Amino acid sequence: MISARDLTLRRGPVALFERANFTVYRGDKVGVTGANGAGKSSLFAALRGELGADGGEIELPAGLRIAHVEQEIADTDREAIEFVMDGDRQLRSVEAAIAAAERRDAAMELAELHGAFQAIDGYRARARAAAVMHGLGFKAADHRRAVAEFSGGWRVRLAMARALGARADLLLLDEPTNHLDLDAIVWLEDWLRDHPGTVLMISHDREFLDAIVGRVLHIEAQAVRGYTGNYSAFERKRAEELAQQQGLADRQARKVAEISAFVERFRAKATKSRQAQSRIKMLQRMERIVPAHVDAPFEFEFARPVKTPRPLLTAEGAACGHGGRAVLAGIDLSVGPLDRIALLGPNGAGKSTLIKMLAGEAAPLAGRRDPAADLAVGYFAQQQLEQLQSEEHAFWHLRRFGGPQFATGEELRVREHLARFGFRGDRVFEPVGRFSGGEKARLTLALVVANRPNLLLLDEPTNHLDIEMRHALNVALQSFEGGMVVVSHDRHLIKSVADTLWLVADGRVRVFDGDLDDYQQWLRQRSIRAAEEGAKRPRAAPDPLGELRRELTRLEKRIAALAAERTSIEAAAPQVADHGKLQRLTRSIATLEEQWVEVGSALEAAEGRGSPSE
Repeated sequence: MISARDLTLRRGPVALFERANFTVYRGDKVGVTGANGAGKSSLFAALRGELGADGGEIELPAGLRIAHVEQEIADTDREAIEFVMDGDRQLRSVEAAIAAAERRDAAMELAELHGAFQAIDGYRARARAAAVMHGLGFKAADHRRAVAEFSGGWRVRLAMARALGARADLLLLDEPTNHLDLDAIVWLEDWLRDHPGTVLMISHDREFLDAIVGRVLHIEAQAVRGYTGNYSAFERKRAEELAQQQGLADRQARKVAEISAFVERFRAKATKSRQAQSRIKMLQRMERIVPAHVDAPFEFEFARPVKTPRPLLTAEGAACGHGGRAVLAGIDLSVGPLDRIALLGPNGAGKSTLIKMLAGEAAPLAGRRDPAADLAVGYFAQQQLEQLQSEEHAFWHLRRFGGPQFATGEELRVREHLARFGFRGDRVFEPVGRFSGGEKARLTLALVVANRPNLLLLDEPTNHLDIEMRHALNVALQSFEGGMVVVSHDRHLIKSVADTLWLVADGRVRVFDGDLDDYQQWLRQRSIRAAEEGAKRPRAAPDPLGELRRELTRLEKRIAALAAERTSIEAAAPQVADHGKLQRLTRSIATLEEQWVEVGSALEAAEGRGSPSE
């Protein structure tokens, strides 16, 4: 049990929250929510013991094992799988003790240590680490690569795998889905649901929170309040609380009316596809939750496009890829003014590559990309954030890249547009180089909206955005009057803005016949098939077999040493023999013999799979 009693945390002279009281029980899955800067990450730091309380206290059970995802990973030549296994400190401690005992040839101590090793399931530690890495998108060939060889996003995944494999009593996850694609998120959801330990997570992905948490701790107005249920239940309860504030009543009614009107318009135009029906249900749900966000600092909309040609963009026999190598081929598609398309597909299948080709950022390797004469693309991708001028400010960017209506004219118009995206006062003149990832994403969206596109191409637009900004984007996209193609791991966004799903997989692009729930099942089945096929393939790599053989040899040596010691004791006269030690040796030998049988069976099975058929 974890308890906070009258807990106060400050950032400088400002209180994040004061005299907070809450209790988290063993096995609880808790979502920690609140605006950016409310104190969520500071609470995690306090739980880790890295930040002292300014008042009150946090009570943690003695010996509680806490794991979290490290934000900075130094360059190291350590193999990725060894780095992941390093997260289990108890495992590494026992391994080090075994190595030291082997050097001293301490047979009795070795027997006890191997019993401890078996108790923590140490013989399966490497297999567990490999399974976690596979779930997070790593290939088998990645296991032996040095950590330094991985990019920043993949290092975050390594840190995630290290935390998940730590066998922690308390797992602290701060934005765990930020650097994951949808297939990895689906796997992580399943893993966390089955995890027996306590989990506290900060996340802006409401579908992810809904699937896992049973409680919410919400930080707001320098207080921490607990809510029972998942994130949607919290939103409904908070909407009821806000409705009691008279000043928000009119604004709530207007927002609900806007969403309700859109639901009715969409219902009249929607096809009978499962995804379209799923979207209607999501929009109806938005009517209920929208009051919970009426006090959000963001509110914007897309202006009607100047022109909306039909079709906006077509591709015939197109291929796209990188380095001259095609990732996707035979692409035949057309995007019209009211198309709402989400691209789905496994990691590395080519979704971002396709979006980049559709945006005209990369020419097709074959075939044709035919844009309409009046096509106006609004392209959002992570590289767009990197292209912002770090020494310039938001005001300059909107003047320079916001289209003719902002290039000249009064300052008030520029300020009003930036304010809708959270940039107010002196912040509009602060250098972009000082902005967080979320602030850069908001500025990039502000530029996209300012240019009045008739085709939106959005590649992970919600990365770095908090829940309030995601909600504002979601609402704005409902009334957008152009075409849209989106890649996103935010299932709430896909469900509420897309009515057609395209599957990008196996080098092709095709319409997916189903909704997002069907796709998640498709991912799971694909993973099962891949595992079954992998088990059937001959295993040419000698390392797993060599490791099993070495372990078998070590066990045989230990059993022989303990047996010799037992024989020596048994040969002594009854009045001299240490019968207690004799019993301990007998138990240790029996334990080691069980391990020897287990490892021997695994070796025999592995050799059988690896040998050529006759």
